[in-house]
Amino acid sequence: MATPKAFLLATLCCACFFGAVLAARELSDDPAMMARHEQWMAKYSRSYKDDAEKSQRFEVFKANVKFIESFNAAGNRKFWLGVNQFADLTNDEFRATKTNKGFNPDAVKLSTGFRYANVSTDALPESVNWRTKGAVTPIKDQGQCGCCWAFSAVAAVEGIVKISTGKLISLSEQELVDCDVHGEDQGCNGGEMDDAFKFIIKNGGLTTESNYPYTAQDGQCKAGANSAATIKGYEDVPANDEASLMKAVANQPVSVAVDGGDMTFQFYSGGVMTGSCGTDLDHGIAAIGYGKASDGTKYWLMKNSWGATWGENGFLRMEKDISNKKGMCGLAMQPSYPTE
Repeated sequence: MATPKAFLLATLCCACFFGAVLAARELSDDPAMMARHEQWMAKYSRSYKDDAEKSQRFEVFKANVKFIESFNAAGNRKFWLGVNQFADLTNDEFRATKTNKGFNPDAVKLSTGFRYANVSTDALPESVNWRTKGAVTPIKDQGQCGCCWAFSAVAAVEGIVKISTGKLISLSEQELVDCDVHGEDQGCNGGEMDDAFKFIIKNGGLTTESNYPYTAQDGQCKAGANSAATIKGYEDVPANDEASLMKAVANQPVSVAVDGGDMTFQFYSGGVMTGSCGTDLDHGIAAIGYGKASDGTKYWLMKNSWGATWGENGFLRMEKDISNKKGMCGLAMQPSYPTE
């Protein structure tokens, strides 16, 4: 049953969106908006089955454009939104295809230990970027499959393998989607990064992306795939503690769960995401660094799995060290990382 808070958030989101829909109808006869929709369709290779569907999607597109332009016109924000590949989806539709039903933030977790506990924060570098250190593979795209958990876990594993061996290997998310189905993880229907780590350990590793390519759908497990990389264990970062998360990210990429269902997340285009955000964990990403923007705002650098046309070429920055101990969008609630 939805909590009063969740119900209120849902009500507010619906009110905001349908307000934008009404405002968008004022533009229904605007040839420029129609042309803009056509250009957007061409850019993202979008087609519709008939004129009725196209008309319906056009109304959603206009409402989203209105929301995005109103948000950006406010002029008092540290980040901005863009008309990206999700511009003809309502927020409910976006949540249904992009977010993860498998997270359980209330689950009791066994203590794993935290190897960076005694690291002094004063000894940490002011900024870290594992991309520039060669420990991050190019942005991937999960498509219409709710398996962000697999992409988050794989990004963290790819990072520790590079740090340990010197080799950056693009590993297979599809092997997790197809084969890690006998525990909590359920392919496109959701899962958790810790359970993915457990599978990788038990499985003796993961094969390469090229050997077991991504299909964006649940499939039959292809047994006997040759392992290209493995891990020995995993650890959870102490919950609701950004200082501990910083210690971990300074040493390796870390899997992070966030609330990724808001419209600001859907249309994020650049800058440091700040302000109000939910903490109902529904999306897995990877923390691959941290730093400070030119205006002094501290941020986490995150790798997402929605393709390179979303965000800052597929990456995003989220405000760091906020007053809410759970972190921006809950990013400090459930971080974990693989160990070698």
